[in-house]
Amino acid sequence: MGSVATLEKLLPVLLAFGCGALLAKRKVVPAEASKAFADYAFLFAVPCYLFGNIYASDLGALFNWRALSGYAATAALAVLLIGLAARASGVREPRGVALRIMAGVQVNTAYFAVPVFITLFGNAAPIFPVLLFQVCVLSLVVISIMELGRAEDDPDTLGSKPVRLARAVGASLTTPLVLACNAGIALNLLSLPVPKVVLDGFSFVGDSASPVALFALGLHLGGLGLDLRGTTREELALIAFKCVAFPLLAWAVCGGLFGVTGDWLKYLVLIAAMPTPQNLFIFAQRYGIGVDLSAALVIKSSVAALFLLPLWIQWAA
Repeated sequence: MGSVATLEKLLPVLLAFGCGALLAKRKVVPAEASKAFADYAFLFAVPCYLFGNIYASDLGALFNWRALSGYAATAALAVLLIGLAARASGVREPRGVALRIMAGVQVNTAYFAVPVFITLFGNAAPIFPVLLFQVCVLSLVVISIMELGRAEDDPDTLGSKPVRLARAVGASLTTPLVLACNAGIALNLLSLPVPKVVLDGFSFVGDSASPVALFALGLHLGGLGLDLRGTTREELALIAFKCVAFPLLAWAVCGGLFGVTGDWLKYLVLIAAMPTPQNLFIFAQRYGIGVDLSAALVIKSSVAALFLLPLWIQWAA
């Protein structure tokens, strides 16, 4: 894919994202409205899209276990590297280490990867297995560390550690995204028919997921603003790892060690190049750790990813 073709493919992404940022910056649409658009995309449109496409997919081709094993190994290595770097830089609080691991390893799937893959390839199916791995494994690890690292004397904390941990794990496994993926997989494996009118309805709603999610992200970032002069060395290091080192690591581990080739190697590299997820900011607020750092990483990694995506697409192709 040439440079011009790449930019043409990314034009709808930039248009939806940039329009949201511009309207929020000029206060035509309040930045607070991003929550309503994001909730629609996250809780309804994206799950509709995921369910319909997973149900109609060839699961044997979709769950490429060599590719997924390579990505899991890449993520594990990245977790180790960031954990060691955080400890070496003086971060001793377990929740602080977990937050930095999430910033450098987890990717923005629902609001960024899904719309970008739909625009580029007409299908976001390769993201589904990675999405399940991220939510059911990586997020659970971060949640466990956050819950177990919470102070015992916090007056706002209800229940024992096991109760809080079970509640958080249950909440993460029952999000609409995970439920939609699991329902699509189950009905696909059981070969249970779903009425065409239902699938058409899911498709109609799911088609709106991409532009609405990008517009919501643009509103959110446009409202917060971008302070490049105040970027710290730690922010630069985490953004560089997330947007440059992590995709290169995915290419080396998946391609070199696990023998992943062709389209799947390209997909995994592009998925790894996606920015830090908005959930990082939500986790930071919930557990009272690194809120300002999290907000800066979400914004700046998203901007960096937009600029770097054409290069990654060109290189991966």
